[in-house]
Amino acid sequence: MTDKENIKNIDNIQKILAKNAPFPMCIINEQGKVTVASSKIGDVFIYDDIKDSDIFALTGIKYKDYEAAASGEKSLTISRNDRIFRISANEIEDVDGYMVIYFHDITNLEGLKELYNSEKVCIALVHVDNFDELLKNTEEENEMTLSSVIDKTLRQWGARMNAGVVKYREDMYFFVMNNSSCEKIIENKFAILDDIRAIETEGEFPVTISIGIGAGGKTIVQTDQYAKDALDLALGRGGDQAVIKNISNIQYYGGKTQVIERGNKGKSRVIGHALKLLIDQAEKVVIMGHTNPDMDAFGAALGITRLIRNTNKETYIVINNVTESLSEIYKQAKETELYTFINSEKARNIVDKDTLLIVLDTHRPSYTDCPELINMTDKIVVIDHHRKDEESVENPTLAYMESYASSTSELVSEILQYSDEKKNVTRFEAEALLAGITVDTNNFAVKTGVRTFEAASWLRRSGADTAAVKKFLRTDLESFMLRSKCVADAEIINDGQIALSVMEGDSPDCQILCAQAADQLLSIKGIVASFVAGVNSFGKTVVSARSLGDINVQVIMEKMGGGGHLTTAAAQVDTAPKEVLAELKEMLIEEEEI
Repeated sequence: MTDKENIKNIDNIQKILAKNAPFPMCIINEQGKVTVASSKIGDVFIYDDIKDSDIFALTGIKYKDYEAAASGEKSLTISRNDRIFRISANEIEDVDGYMVIYFHDITNLEGLKELYNSEKVCIALVHVDNFDELLKNTEEENEMTLSSVIDKTLRQWGARMNAGVVKYREDMYFFVMNNSSCEKIIENKFAILDDIRAIETEGEFPVTISIGIGAGGKTIVQTDQYAKDALDLALGRGGDQAVIKNISNIQYYGGKTQVIERGNKGKSRVIGHALKLLIDQAEKVVIMGHTNPDMDAFGAALGITRLIRNTNKETYIVINNVTESLSEIYKQAKETELYTFINSEKARNIVDKDTLLIVLDTHRPSYTDCPELINMTDKIVVIDHHRKDEESVENPTLAYMESYASSTSELVSEILQYSDEKKNVTRFEAEALLAGITVDTNNFAVKTGVRTFEAASWLRRSGADTAAVKKFLRTDLESFMLRSKCVADAEIINDGQIALSVMEGDSPDCQILCAQAADQLLSIKGIVASFVAGVNSFGKTVVSARSLGDINVQVIMEKMGGGGHLTTAAAQVDTAPKEVLAELKEMLIEEEEI
C-alpha cells in the first residue's frame, strides 16, 4: 500500500471514529501519539483535546503493553476521574503501527466485585493455648474469674468486628465475620493477641491464644476447612499467633512468646502405645531424618530402633551423608552391628505400601533424606519438635509434633519411658539420645524445660555417661579454628545488639559450625541476636539464627524459606553468604521500624 493510500485510510477511519463512537476511544500511531479521539474521551481524561498527546503520559501504559493487549496476552485497567476503565486494543489492518484503544467503564462492576469480596464470609477459630495449665496455677476460687475475663475479652473483640461468636468448649471459640472485618483485624496487626496476653494471671506465664482464620473459600465448607488448617498451623508453631489461610496463600502474625511447656505427659504415653501398635502391624520399618542429619536426628533414630528391637521386624535407618560431627557416634553404631544403615537408593527398593515410615526431626518432605519415600507408603509417623510449616507431611498416620520440646531426642526419650523396652535401652542408645538433647539445647542453656531435665535424668539412670557424650561432640582443630575466626570477625550492628558473621570455607559440617558460632556470639555481653551464614559442601548457603527472645528469628528465617523457633532458627538459600547478611540487615531494619 502506498503512503497516500495509507494516509487516506487513516483519515477515513478517524472521521468515522470521531463522529460515531458511542464510548471513549482513540487511535495512536507507532510513536504512541494520539492521532484522533472520540467525543466521549472526556469521560476518561479531563483535558480539552488530547490529540498529539503521548499515550504513555496520559495512561502510564507503554506502547508495547497495548500490543500485548491487542494480542490477548495482557489485561489493562486504569483509574481516571473517579472511574475505573478496562482498556482493550486492536491493531488497524493495512495501517502499520496504528492501533485503536477502547476505554470500557467498569466502575459499577468493580464496585459490585468489591462489595461481594468485602461481604464474603470468613471463619475464625480461636484456641486458648494454655487453658489447663492456667487453671492449675490459679486458686480454685479465682478460676471462674479468670475464665470470665478471657471470655469477655474475646467477645468484646468479636463485637468490634461485628462477628458472631460461639463458645463450644472451655478453650475454643468459633467466630463468623465478613471479609472487611477480617481486613480490619489485619490492619490492627491482631492486637487481640496483646490484649489477651495482658490479662493478669497467678501463674508465671501469660494467657495466649491461637487464631486460625479461613477466608476466600468457594463454599462455607471450604472456608471452614481453611480455618481448621490455619489453626492447626498456629498450634503446631507454638501458639500465641494468628494464621490466615485463603485459596492462594498463608499469612502469619504474632508468635512473640516462648512456648509453654506442658506438665502432663499423658500424650507421650498415648503416642508411645499407638506407635507400638503400628510397629506390630508393619512388615518392616524404615526410619528417616532430615538431610545431613545432626546429633538430634541420629540419636532419635537409635532410640526409635530400640522400640522395634524385640519385634523381629526388619528395621532400616536412611542416612546418605555422615558429617564430621557424626563420624564418631556413627562409627560406634556400626561397630555394634545392631543397626542397619541404608542410602536413598536402597531405601527406594525396600519401601512399599506395607512399610511403616518414621520421619524424625522434620515434618517437611523436602527436608528429608529421601522425599520420594513419603509417597511410597500410606503408613507414616512424624516425630518432630520444630514449629509447624505450611509444607508438611499430609495426613500422617500418627504425628507427635511438640514445639515446646527441646529436641526430638527428648520426645523419643519420653516415649521410651512408657514402653516395655525402657529396661532394655542400652548405654550407647541412652548416650546418643542425651547427645541429641545436649546439642539442641546448647549444653542445656536454651529451650530447656523441666521435662528436658527429667528426660536427661532418666537417660543418666539408663547408663548414659556424660564423658562419653562429650567425646561424641568433640570437633577437630580445623573446625575449631574456623568457628573461632567466624566469631572474631563478626560485625556488630544495631547499637551492639545484633551480630552478623560469615563462616569461611565449604566444610561438610558448615551447618553445625554456623550454629555453634551463632550460639557463641550470643554469649557476648549486649548481643541479643546472632546470624551466621556459610556455604556447605553442596554449594548451598546455610544460615543459623539465634536469639535471647527479644527478636523472633523464626519469622526472619521464614522470610528466607527456612524456619525454626522464636530463639533458634535456620534457612538454606542459593545466594552468597555476604548477600544474605545484607538482606538480613534490611529485614532487621524493617523489624525495628515495626
